[in-house]
Amino acid sequence: MIKPLEGVRVLDLSRVLAGPWATQLLADLGADVIKVEKPGAGDDTRHWGPPWHEHGEEKVAAYFLAANRGKKSVAIDFATEEGAALVRKMAADADVVVENFKVGGLRKFGLDAVSLRAAYPRLIYASITGFGQNGPYAPRAGYDYIIQGMGGLMSLTGLPDGEPGGGPMRVGVAVADLFTGMYTVSAILAALYRRQQTGEGATIDMALLDTQLAVLANQASNALVSGKDPGRQGAGHPNIVPYQPFAASDQPIIIAVGNDRQFARFAAIVGHPEWADDPAYSTNPARVSARETLVPMIADIIATQPAAEWLAQLEAAGIPAGPINTISQALADPQAVHRGVRIQAGGGALGEVPMVGSPIRIDGERTDAPLSPPALGEHGHLLRQWLDAADLDRLKTAGIVG
Repeated sequence: MIKPLEGVRVLDLSRVLAGPWATQLLADLGADVIKVEKPGAGDDTRHWGPPWHEHGEEKVAAYFLAANRGKKSVAIDFATEEGAALVRKMAADADVVVENFKVGGLRKFGLDAVSLRAAYPRLIYASITGFGQNGPYAPRAGYDYIIQGMGGLMSLTGLPDGEPGGGPMRVGVAVADLFTGMYTVSAILAALYRRQQTGEGATIDMALLDTQLAVLANQASNALVSGKDPGRQGAGHPNIVPYQPFAASDQPIIIAVGNDRQFARFAAIVGHPEWADDPAYSTNPARVSARETLVPMIADIIATQPAAEWLAQLEAAGIPAGPINTISQALADPQAVHRGVRIQAGGGALGEVPMVGSPIRIDGERTDAPLSPPALGEHGHLLRQWLDAADLDRLKTAGIVG
């Protein structure tokens, strides 16, 4: 399959997660992604272990592997004049630049959006920061954990105050970073399409806080419409009942009753068909209002049988339900195995790397980038496109190029 972004070159000046997540997706879609890293150190996440992936003399943290499939690594110290000049040359041949430095951090190197777009008007330049390029918080560094707190997500996540273990809780993965990476890709693809029509590039300003607020989704809408802040409900749903975990006799399962027809079938399965005609429970708004009485009754019933028996009955009745898996169980689930979710990425200096592949399928074909995550500076030979052999050797000797 010819991938959608074949022929698109991306100069990746980003590190940690939001930017690398975006550029990994671009690589999966066929873009040629060149990742510029600091000589001798590289992306911070190379060192965020254990656990470690080791291959020969190479050792890299699992964290780095998760967000850097399909890229080519060159090591350039662009804090030096010659290093910055080299990266500017590379930008001349790029379609897209992605960076996540603090606001203004690249200006002194001539690698900021204003400088590069002035030189190369067709360039699409995407900046990812914590708070955006303007506003009172623009100079601040942005970290996912802080954004989850500031952006309201932690006010929704966790058990209510007063319950054992109650209090705000961070989501288990860096969702502000990940969603920002995804939104960045959407913006880049839109900009590439527009460039086909106009010939002009674009300057893209992405902020973790903006993204976190956007993905509050129905919860933000609830607050805007009602004028009240939603509270933490543990694993329950603010707008649907029953839609949460229940403990079967051997393990918990999730039951997600999405409409009143499903509830009627569910009521029959749990031995209370009369609930479907009871005005206190027959509609979802009524069930939300009666949450405190209905949920405990359901919990007592579910506790009487093993999970497998409930799941079989619920599936037969067309009621969404499922187990709560560990990550290993989830990756070994028959559906995940059938879909080929787990892959062995490429070769190269790091050897074959176990990864979760791209979820995108186009015309029945997977879109996983064939290259494994790179070792630091693994693709330094690519710099011969912009430097002659003598200059490349000289910059290596000076430590400007790794």
